[in-house]
Amino acid sequence: MTEVQRHTGARLPLAGVRIISVEQFGAGPWGTMMLADLGAEVLKIENPETGGDVARYVPPYTVESDSVYFQSFNRNKKSITLNLQHPDTTDIFHRLVSISDGVFNNLRGDLPAKLGLDYETLGKVKPSIVCCSLSAFGRNNSRAAEPGYDYLMQGYAGWMSITGEPDTPPQKTGLSLVDLSAGVMAALGLMSAILRARDTGVGCDVDVSLFDTALSQLGYVGAWHLTKGYQPQRMADSSHPSQIPFQVMPTKDSWIVVACAKQNFYQNLVQILGAPELAEDPRFRGFADRLENRETLVPILKDLFRRRTTAEWLDLLKGEVPCAPVNTVEEAFRDPQVAEDEMILEIPHPEFGVARQVASPIKISDSKTEHHRGPQLGEHTDEVLRDYLNMSPQEIEELRRNGAL
Repeated sequence: MTEVQRHTGARLPLAGVRIISVEQFGAGPWGTMMLADLGAEVLKIENPETGGDVARYVPPYTVESDSVYFQSFNRNKKSITLNLQHPDTTDIFHRLVSISDGVFNNLRGDLPAKLGLDYETLGKVKPSIVCCSLSAFGRNNSRAAEPGYDYLMQGYAGWMSITGEPDTPPQKTGLSLVDLSAGVMAALGLMSAILRARDTGVGCDVDVSLFDTALSQLGYVGAWHLTKGYQPQRMADSSHPSQIPFQVMPTKDSWIVVACAKQNFYQNLVQILGAPELAEDPRFRGFADRLENRETLVPILKDLFRRRTTAEWLDLLKGEVPCAPVNTVEEAFRDPQVAEDEMILEIPHPEFGVARQVASPIKISDSKTEHHRGPQLGEHTDEVLRDYLNMSPQEIEELRRNGAL
């Protein structure tokens, strides 16, 4: 895939950046796909003995060595089969490192050093190489050898304890937000270090963990707790802990989300609801007043919202009060802005016909990626070894026979 084939318009921002990625499942592939969407060349290393990335076999929509799940994490990449535990692959891997900017992995924290994927090993091959590890718990602590997944981190980091309605069992978020966020954090860390290495000629290790990512996203709630001992609690109606009303409200036919993050939004809301006196009531006048009298105000607002349908309230509130329907996934994709922002990709696929995916949210004004499906297992092995490392067909076939490829 040439640079001309990858985009139209001006050069994509990461064109000319090459990343070797030893990755599987979701978090790591998500981060490198963001880089590939922006023009980076991602060489995805897959182990032929294990059938490659386990994401290829995630149901419900699978074909041989591929799945819709895999496609949603791996567009615009190249796949190379390479058994890194085979003695004949070390030289090949190091030759690829010598022509790359970064080496990424999302393995268990104790494995990068064992497999020679860290800067201590690869810095001797190329001093400017950046080695990024995205693991469950990090590489340099007592939990480094433990596997971990998104759901576990939501438990560890306290997310589940503050998600859901009061007096119900702990709940996870509806999406794997720790995985997705950690992938983006790893991509950001990797590219930041590559920019520095291009200036200084010296690379480094970059470490990101699911645990640290989940903990960091406690954000202001964590700051409240650490600074003032705040104890978060689950709030009814998916409410914000301190801004009222900032929550789900019942309507005549379903639900609506309202977000009065500013004083004028609250004033607009009660005016439109037909209860302007609630703006001047001393119990509800300011943010602190409404917080103190939440249990009195919210039932009043709920009764007012039940008088009209969600669609009617949206027509009245749009432009005056931040609000949204509580859509299903199907309804979300019918939102007119999805088409306006070109947020659905249609990528030809030999088995699925068309692999329809959600696009990256990053828009570059003067260039546009021409997306390509996620690669078949080992699809680019011969191309990369031949064109990048000048290996002959006979050499490649011998490596394949002995189990290295």
